[in-house]
Order: sequence, then structure tokens, then C-alpha cells
Amino acid sequence: MKRSILALNFLFLLIASCRQSKNINYTIVSESYISDSTQYAQCHASTIIETNNGLLVSFFAGPYERHPGVSIYTAAFEREQWQKPQKVTDGKVNTTLFPTWNPVLFRSAKNQIDLFYKVGPSPNDWWGMVMHSTDEGKTWSTPEKLADGIFGPIRNKPIQLASGIILSPSSTEESHELWKSHIERSTDGGQTWTKIAIPSPDSVKVIQPTLLVYPDESIQALLRSNQNVVMQSWSYDEGKTWSEVQPTTIPHPNSGIDAITLQSGEKLLVNNPLPGGDSWEAGRNKLDLYYSADGKSWQTIMHLEDEAEGEFSYPCIIQTTDGLIHISYTYNRRKIKHVVLSASN
Repeated sequence: MKRSILALNFLFLLIASCRQSKNINYTIVSESYISDSTQYAQCHASTIIETNNGLLVSFFAGPYERHPGVSIYTAAFEREQWQKPQKVTDGKVNTTLFPTWNPVLFRSAKNQIDLFYKVGPSPNDWWGMVMHSTDEGKTWSTPEKLADGIFGPIRNKPIQLASGIILSPSSTEESHELWKSHIERSTDGGQTWTKIAIPSPDSVKVIQPTLLVYPDESIQALLRSNQNVVMQSWSYDEGKTWSEVQPTTIPHPNSGIDAITLQSGEKLLVNNPLPGGDSWEAGRNKLDLYYSADGKSWQTIMHLEDEAEGEFSYPCIIQTTDGLIHISYTYNRRKIKHVVLSASN
């Protein structure tokens, strides 16, 4: 009997291992860069979306982060190449110019793309803004300020559930010591939002969640943290409540992350796989792609960047309708790098 039980346990483990190892080989189809030194010295925090014409990327750029001249740019990938970046908005309020931050592209309706971004002197006191496009990002509506206390997706894309509910991953940095994450939930297509806390101890700094959905309708938030690992929280009621954050086993240097649920239901995560250091850029010289079938066990499947020094950070990852994986990220603050991956059988 014991041998039979052991044999069954081994079989279950083997099946689980096979499931975890399915379709996790990816090859690089292409690599390209978006840059324009005639318009800006530095660029950062890209977001990418599929359009009817190809792809659209947005990022903030200017003399340097926090400079009042930092504006929001977009660049379209059409006719097999990146078009010249276009400045689409700045942070001017009356006669005062503020820096802009962290754009996020999201298709909230069939024929509408939203561009969320932040305006303000720093993350401690910025506010949320949004513009809309009905022509796939060629033109944009007049910027609108979001409701008080609503910041929009703070760095990573929202998700829309099968029920139509939109969950926008957000966070606040009230001070250097106090970082908190929350979800902004909409039941009316993004017209109004309800703020829902992701519980965390004050000593644990967590911001910039990214959201994953599972077949049982549970939702996982993976969060940037100061704990040298990615943190996580779960919801089992369409984002109405969230569990207190807990550590994953994924090493992490307090830098931006992003993840997606693939068409197959499997998950991919992009993360800097190093512990943090004394400076903000520590650990950002390596960038890895991770795979998971269940959100609990993660494995590295590709090194996107692996250098002795440099900054390769703030990734954004999507899957287009043709099944290809697109990743954009900051490349030494001088360029936005775009990597296209294809699954290999």
C-alpha cells in the first residue's frame, strides 16, 4: 500500500512538473529602440498597447525625471518600424509647469484608448490625469483630472474581468517611509471608481501592483516592494477585498515589474532579479522573464538583460492577438527598448 501511495504521489508530482514546463520556451523575434535625442535627453516608464494599425507606446521624457519640462510622448509602430515620438501633453496648470509621470495605455472600450498619467512635483503629491483617443492614438482629447483620491493605474495596465468590471492597480507614496497599494474598481466602464485598499503593514513598502486572473476567478496582485522580494495579495470576489500582502520567492530590488495572463491562461512576469542596494538604481542592471502556471511557483525562462552595470527597468508586457509577446522597458534612460518574443514548441 505504501509503495502504491508513493507511486501515486510521484505521478502527481510528475504531472504537475510537466504542466509547469509546458510551452515555456521563447525565442526573440526582434529587438528595436525608440529614441529621439533632439526632443529629450532622458526617457522612462513605457507602456505598450496593440492598435488596429500595429502598436502604440507611451513614456515620459525630458531633461531628467522630476524636471518641470518632462512631458508625455507616444510612438507608433506602423509599416514595420517605429515612427517619430510625438509629444502629446505636458504638466502645465495655468501658468505653472509640473513634471509628468508614468503613462498607462488601456483600451476601455472597443474604439477608445485611454492614456492615464500623473502630474505633480513628486510621487508624494502628484494627481491623476486621463486623455482619450478614438483614432488609435493619432489624436487625443483634452486632458481631464481624475476625481480627488483617484490616481488611475499608477504604472501598470488595468484589467477588465469577464463581468465587465475594470480593476486599476494603483498606489500612493505619502512619504519616503509610507508606501501603500490599492485597487481602483469601476463597474460602469471607467466612468467612476471606488478605491479599495490592499492591506499591508506600514513597515512594508508596496507600490505599483500588476494583476493576474485565474480560472477560478481569483485575482493575484504582484507588487513592487522594499522587501528584496516581490510581494503578493489575492482577491476572490472580483476585487472587492484583498488579502494582506505576503512575500513570494521572487528576488526583487524595489523596481518596476509587470505581468500578463497569456491566451493559454499561463503567466509571464518581467522583473529585475536582484536584491536592492544603497542607491535607487541598484539591481536594475539585470532583467529577467519568469513563467508560472499557477502564480505560486515561478521560474526564470529568459535573461532579457544581464550586464555588470546599467539600468534596464520599468517593463511593460503584453500579448498581441497573433500570440506574440511584446515587452518594452527603459534602456539606460536614453531609449525605450522593444523586444518581441515567440513561443517555441
